[in-house]
Amino acid sequence: MAFNRDISIMLLRATGRDLRVADAMTATGSRAVRIANEVKGTEVVANDYSADAIPYIQANIEMNSLSNCRASNKDLHILFTEESFDYVDLDPFGSPVPFLQSAIRGCRKGGILAITATDTAPLAGAHAPKCRRRYQSEPVRGYMCHEGGLRILMCTVARELAKLDRGMKPLLSFYADHYLRTYVQVQDKVEDADRMLEQLGYMEYNTETLDRSTSKHYDEAHKYGPFWLGPLHDQEFLSKFRAEGMATEKRCNKYLDLWRNELDTEVFVYDMSELSSHLKRSPPKLVDFIDLLKTNGKASMTHMSPTSFKTDLSVQQVKDLYLELTPDRK
Repeated sequence: MAFNRDISIMLLRATGRDLRVADAMTATGSRAVRIANEVKGTEVVANDYSADAIPYIQANIEMNSLSNCRASNKDLHILFTEESFDYVDLDPFGSPVPFLQSAIRGCRKGGILAITATDTAPLAGAHAPKCRRRYQSEPVRGYMCHEGGLRILMCTVARELAKLDRGMKPLLSFYADHYLRTYVQVQDKVEDADRMLEQLGYMEYNTETLDRSTSKHYDEAHKYGPFWLGPLHDQEFLSKFRAEGMATEKRCNKYLDLWRNELDTEVFVYDMSELSSHLKRSPPKLVDFIDLLKTNGKASMTHMSPTSFKTDLSVQQVKDLYLELTPDRK
């Protein structure tokens, strides 16, 4: 999880603000201690419900001689009733859904919510009934499943915020390893909540033709979702991230490059394997294909997979250009 914690450090440094931080489910306190140690102007509460965790948290605090970090042994629902924070980190084992409302209540005006989901199988459609129960959303399978899962998670955060007349501005959202993660800045105006809800919608995906489209309304074709259809990242904010000195510096730089150049369209990712299987042609090099796509529209690599890409071209244009670049097997 060093990469995950590195992202948190870069993001908090990029705010340029003094912050009151809650690591709500801190376990041994690794993330909380790193934030207190590496981000200037932070006051950190390292909280965990398990009393057995407290000696480890305290030992980590003492080992780093920190005066701006304290251990807390509370149910997070109680913690966020008693205190409020500029940054709330919610990183549970499994789904964050049972804890979202409390985390939102504990987040100050203009604060940042950092939400992790490790129940990727339901969100990515491998256990669709569980996704329907937990997230009230129909997941999409196939090569776009991880983007779909991430957008379901973001949609869920948005709907919980809307219940309290609050909106959100996504700062960074991504899939990596075994988890989905989103950082959103909370907005407190009713019009922000209404504008946020306008960015929720449904998806059509035809596995026979690869046609895909989105709609703000559910119908027979647009049966997947609802998803968050807005941007995953805030590019201006991402430009402030610096990977120098991070524990996973090389990987951080790789992902920063992908995020900063990723086309943030609402039509989900394509995959070279998907096109290869559908068109019965051996896949070309991804970079060559993206270059060809760029001569006809917009296109980019994506962090979701090393074989996936995004483009604003139509499905038919994508297929025609793929056939143009690949020789017939016969």
